[in-house]
Amino acid sequence: MVELYEKMVKEAMMAQKADVKTVKEKRGTKFHIKDTKAYLDVVQQMEATAEQAESVINLHKNSVKTHYHALDSLTDTIRPEDDPFVEHYQTPVVLEILRDEDPAFEESLNKFIDAIGKAEALIGKEVVRRYGGFYGPTCVVDFALMPGSTSNTINRIVKTVDIPLQHQQAILAAKSWGMNTSYGIGEVFANEIESGTTVAQAVEKEIAEIKHIYQEPVAAQADLMDGAGHTSFDVRKYMSEYRDKMESTVKAAMDDGVHYGNILTVPAYCVGDISHHIAQSTFNMCKDDVTMAIIEATTDVMDSTLNKALPNFKSEYEVLSLATGSSACAVEYILELDGFNAPAVVDLLTQRFHNYVQLNPTRGAAAELHNSDFMDMIYRGWGHIDQARKLLNGSSGKLVPKLAGFEVDLEPIHQNEVIMNPQRYTYPACAITVRFSSLMRLADYPCLLTSEPVTATLMTNIIALHKESPASPARTCKNCAAATLVDFRHNHCQWREAV
Repeated sequence: MVELYEKMVKEAMMAQKADVKTVKEKRGTKFHIKDTKAYLDVVQQMEATAEQAESVINLHKNSVKTHYHALDSLTDTIRPEDDPFVEHYQTPVVLEILRDEDPAFEESLNKFIDAIGKAEALIGKEVVRRYGGFYGPTCVVDFALMPGSTSNTINRIVKTVDIPLQHQQAILAAKSWGMNTSYGIGEVFANEIESGTTVAQAVEKEIAEIKHIYQEPVAAQADLMDGAGHTSFDVRKYMSEYRDKMESTVKAAMDDGVHYGNILTVPAYCVGDISHHIAQSTFNMCKDDVTMAIIEATTDVMDSTLNKALPNFKSEYEVLSLATGSSACAVEYILELDGFNAPAVVDLLTQRFHNYVQLNPTRGAAAELHNSDFMDMIYRGWGHIDQARKLLNGSSGKLVPKLAGFEVDLEPIHQNEVIMNPQRYTYPACAITVRFSSLMRLADYPCLLTSEPVTATLMTNIIALHKESPASPARTCKNCAAATLVDFRHNHCQWREAV
């Protein structure tokens, strides 16, 4: 299996490095779709081993290829305000293909839509809680089932529907790693309430929107983009072309027995690097040398740690856990270089969240989702770093955090000249908050730290080994930072109850 683990690490790090190299070279310039070709090229090098389902790997490769060429045919660039949505056009199309090809699944989907209309009490409670900030910082489009997330509510509804378990799981996956439209629960409700609508009327309109994204996902996504003022390209033409080019790949996965939840998941999660992670917003953010250096150093920590661990991996899940865990340690360690740590930042951002709710009652449903990702990441890293500091005690030597027995190599941080010389980027005698300030920029956009291209690539490899088992949402406790350190919301989670 060592060859498999080597392949997984190689493909994941190639994806990450394609992003980082492109951003480093292009930062501060105008973004063009063709700037993302480096990512397209490395994805096309992915291959299925004998143990893996080629149909799953093809969902990933062909989705990225179709996405790139569709965008390239429709526009030269994408404005920052439109780039977060580029990974939301795939699942609506795939959901419609599954529905059209499988009458039994269409019947299940219709029963679920009917159940949404009967869930007024549940939906009303959840949107009121989200609007008022009841759960604290949360990911409304979470890849798990944390309180306040759309998938948390969908899980509760779909469990009441008498349909096959596999169909329940697919419907849930479609609003988790599969991003069935850009809609996050509570958005309609908040805007309706603030415009003077009654609570009952606002809940009614909320229910109508949730039903719409499952009844007509492609049309619903186009409508949502119209409402958001999207102008970069014709989203309807994109989804039409995407369906035309991807239909055979989706059908092949169906014929191969791939779980519908995985068919809905893989094509969406892998495309975000093209015109989102590699995009104008990223080029702008990374003009700051320290911000760029943090991304580079975290990448190097991941790369070194994974490659050193290769001979000792016992399962594919260890590769994923070490990839995300090592980057978490790296970011927490950089945070601690300025005297901060995860508990301090979680407290700060949670206090800020409650103020922000009051200042912006119609805030976008996704406003704090990346703050939540960032807090969860550094909190995870803090646990390992803190344990390593205790073991090191006052003795000399390197700080070497461990994850399940694997050592994390933090040395690339010390070798990064920018990170280790913050005095060059502020008033030199008082350079004690430079790295922290860049990390706060990344708290709004930690996609290349967590890292999404790495996670997407590794997850596709894992799903290809277990095509019949739904991989999303994550059926495990996220160990949410805010819930652990500040808020008491564990009893509102759904991870144990996931279908």
